[in-house]
Amino acid sequence: MAVREVRVSTKFQKQYRKLPKRIQAVAVEREKIFKEDPFNPRLDTHKLHGKDKEAWSFSVTKSHRIKFIFLEEETVLFLEIGTHDIYR
Repeated sequence: MAVREVRVSTKFQKQYRKLPKRIQAVAVEREKIFKEDPFNPRLDTHKLHGKDKEAWSFSVTKSHRIKFIFLEEETVLFLEIGTHDIYR
């Protein structure tokens, strides 16, 4: 399944702008992989639990993640980007 549309929340936009340029560049590359196949093993995509049980997450780097939800079959909303602190 490919993702045709990625929407981003205001919170995601603010967090993204604060990231180092190097992490931003990696995030752009990971988004390309994600759009082709959201469950590509390189992304380590997984469902979250607890208060975020409706959300999913995938790896940008070893320490950075993107938290997202599926809005429709081929549309997702990126909620947050950052370190594991986004799960708190």
